[in-house]
Amino acid sequence: MEWIVGGLSLGLQISGLVSPKVGRLIEARGGRPMLMASAVLLAAGLVVIGLAPALPVFVVGWAVLGLAMGAGLYDPAFAALGRIYGEQARPAIANVSLYGGFASTVCWPLSAFLVEHVGWRGTCLAYAAVALVVILPLYAFGFPREAPHRPGNADAGPRPVPATGNPRGRRFAIVTFAAIMTLASVITTVVSVHLLTLLQARGLGLAEAVGLGALFGPAQVGARALEVAFGKRHHPIWTLAISTIGVTAGLAMLMGAPAMIAAGILLYGAGSGVRAIARGTVPLALFGPEGYAALIGKLALPVLVAQAASPAIGAVLMRHLGTTGTMGALRGGGGGQHRTDPDPAGRPPESVNHPPIVVRRYWNSTPTPHSNTPIMTRLTAVMPRRLRRSSSSSLSGGWRTVAAYLSATAIPTAVTTTPSATIAIDT
Repeated sequence: MEWIVGGLSLGLQISGLVSPKVGRLIEARGGRPMLMASAVLLAAGLVVIGLAPALPVFVVGWAVLGLAMGAGLYDPAFAALGRIYGEQARPAIANVSLYGGFASTVCWPLSAFLVEHVGWRGTCLAYAAVALVVILPLYAFGFPREAPHRPGNADAGPRPVPATGNPRGRRFAIVTFAAIMTLASVITTVVSVHLLTLLQARGLGLAEAVGLGALFGPAQVGARALEVAFGKRHHPIWTLAISTIGVTAGLAMLMGAPAMIAAGILLYGAGSGVRAIARGTVPLALFGPEGYAALIGKLALPVLVAQAASPAIGAVLMRHLGTTGTMGALRGGGGGQHRTDPDPAGRPPESVNHPPIVVRRYWNSTPTPHSNTPIMTRLTAVMPRRLRRSSSSSLSGGWRTVAAYLSATAIPTAVTTTPSATIAIDT
């Protein structure tokens, strides 16, 4: 188990470390070359994992997947769309996030079907083929060949004025936004990893906890659909504010009366869902399209690195604060609560606060039943800033949005739901 979880954490760490460089390359040369490279790296990493004769080689495959994630998940896709559409990229970003909500819905059962028939190694190789046969051509023929960016080019026209024109204020706003997104990423990962434990500590059985946890996905997708339909009527900062309210209220309701738990999960899922859109649209609205791709890369570094460490952070919080204290700390004021929690079923705290992730090693290719525990990397926070209204023209996205969606969500989610690592990421 340590090798499997370690490989995933290594991949996330690497994806974060390469993100600033990826952002700068997209800013300079456009998103097409980088996204095409991500498809090749994705296929290469999957082939290494699928053919790995030993665990160390398996981890090397995850390192290659880390490069692929850094070059082709949400942040690079947003950066590429921002470079193409500029200030009008908001609808395309929102649509990529919306379709991304269906990734786990499609890929979990597909992965289970493939594992049953061809084993987990064959599943990895099948997804590698999809990356080369489907994703790579979509990038090659769907994304335009953009001219290299030359700062100071007189033909480029006047530079747009961002919402934060003061250089010192701009730097402060960027640092603040990065801190907000990083903290939000930690909170969402901790909650998602320990969701079953938190629900069972409320007296729910395992089947009930799993059933309620399944509400997260529909709430996430539904909220994103509403944002796509009505989001252009308000400034993106309002999306972030609504996300914060939903998540905070949802977390509070999870620790309330049992009858409120379902509503809490719906609010939490809705809030975390629209935060994925705000993650790409708020920087564009506040800082403008100039340098947007490079900025997205910088913002992704602390978020992904912290996300990789979040499961361990959650384990420490659960050990020292218990479930109630952990939830209070995540809401922003419960750090001083007691270590253990009474259980309505009468079980001792040690039997309640067990790790919810089940990671099973299927090193042989013999098909074996497996379980998946999702890590939905979504949560939110809000940066207090002067609000203003803006609108964006409607864009269909076309092949560019389809290609960005497939690489940014569906294939990576499918990769991480194979039995080699029964952890799913909606990053």
